Amino acid sequence: MFFFELEAYGYLVAVLAMLAVKAFAFISAISFPAEAYPAASRGNKVGWAIGLGLGFVAQLMLMGARPLNLISLAFLIAALVYVADTRPALAEVTSTR
Repeated sequence: MFFFELEAYGYLVAVLAMLAVKAFAFISAISFPAEAYPAASRGNKVGWAIGLGLGFVAQLMLMGARPLNLISLAFLIAALVYVADTRPALAEVTSTR
């Protein structure tokens, strides 16, 4: 019985961590100016905001059903790419102005 409770808490922590990463990436994406994206050669703000926003909303909607599915993991990868690659490039472009 204890093992299943531990597994459930671990699953909950993983899902909440995924939600936090997606929320952080979305909020960060909408906080940078639109001109910074082409200047950093990272696409455009609308594309990133829509993609990360859809990932965040999908995670919220799937919280009760199956939050660890292929769609959720694909959006998690997009959020991680944003946090690891796009966000530092945007910060560098906006800090030099």
